[in-house]
Amino acid sequence: MRARAIGAVVAAGFLAWVVMVVAVLVVGARDQAAPADAIVVLGAAQYEGRPSPVLRARLDHALELYQRALAPLVIVTGGTGAGDTTSEAQVGRRFLRDHGVPDSAIVMETHGRTTSESIHAVAAIVSALPGQRVILVSDPFHMLRLSILARALGLTPLTSPTRTSPISTRASERWKYVFGESLKAPAAYVLERI
Repeated sequence: MRARAIGAVVAAGFLAWVVMVVAVLVVGARDQAAPADAIVVLGAAQYEGRPSPVLRARLDHALELYQRALAPLVIVTGGTGAGDTTSEAQVGRRFLRDHGVPDSAIVMETHGRTTSESIHAVAAIVSALPGQRVILVSDPFHMLRLSILARALGLTPLTSPTRTSPISTRASERWKYVFGESLKAPAAYVLERI
């Protein structure tokens, strides 16, 4: 009897995990880009003032959305890593300015060192805007957790994943991140409600 109960719990847990993996994949495959109040670019590594390939892919995608006039504002996120002198947000701002986005259309969130910290700071920034609708730009694997966090903070998120990130083009990397997010997304859902 006890073995059967343990088996049922393990099977239910495994099934729940599989459902989360599928949810990460499904949400990551959707591009919901539409008119919004701001485009939010999640930070990634920068190297001595230059965006990493992952950050560059996110910035390229945000630039395309801005050029399509989907939002009047781009919020770049990301703090300063250990040993760095420049934040990810500063690198993002410089990149966007160099590619024609006016400085008045760029807002930096420079303190977030995690996804949660960045989205909390973004929610504070967006609270001063007329609306709460944001286009979230990151890698596909990140979209479900970003949506969960944004909704919990009163934002109306539209996901728009980049398709050109090196993570998306290498299967082993992509699956590692998908599996990680299948655990982080439900944890974010629970923690934002405590």
